[in-house]
Amino acid sequence: MSGPYVYEYPHPAATVDIAIFTVRDDSLRILLIRRANPPFQGVWALPGGFVGIDESLKHAAWRELREETGINAAYLEQFYTFGHPKRDPRERIITVAYFALLPSDKLDVEAGSDAQRADWFNVDELPELAFDHPKIISRALSRLDEKVVHSSAVFQLLPKTFTLPELQRVTELIRRESVDRRNFRKRMLSQGLIEATGELARRGAHRPAKLYRARVSA
Repeated sequence: MSGPYVYEYPHPAATVDIAIFTVRDDSLRILLIRRANPPFQGVWALPGGFVGIDESLKHAAWRELREETGINAAYLEQFYTFGHPKRDPRERIITVAYFALLPSDKLDVEAGSDAQRADWFNVDELPELAFDHPKIISRALSRLDEKVVHSSAVFQLLPKTFTLPELQRVTELIRRESVDRRNFRKRMLSQGLIEATGELARRGAHRPAKLYRARVSA
């Protein structure tokens, strides 16, 4: 453990906040917790909390996510730092924001720590939010939009095997726009990021569709 610290000048505290996304009920959703303690007691917020004095930022993000939601996210990425002097009424607090992606088959959450409740919200139908979390979510959505175009991160929102229509729909939900089916299929197959499993998916009365999997992880 580190010893006591004494500074001549005031210094800010550090926190982490995590925007965790999934696709559920044909919509892009984000996980929020209802705060159990002041400030903003009873108000919805992103999972997060203070960074320990001997703790790395990423470790703090993993810990807060587990403590407040019971989730161990497979994909976690730092994307921005928010440091407005008035962003937190308690003191000068700088927060480092992360976003996480979770496939639709791993959505069970359990509120804990200083969270009264944890639940998934459609990103277009958010409740009142604590602190500057609307800005953090807006920035996270922009970053996610960039990731779906320039990386294989989109596969983190899908089960291990998926159809091309399912991959296209997740992409459309993130981009917030329709994608031409033929061009999308051609682009995905030419990039070499996916491969056919040799199996077919049967969805109701629809014609069986080829199942694919990601060649590389995000």
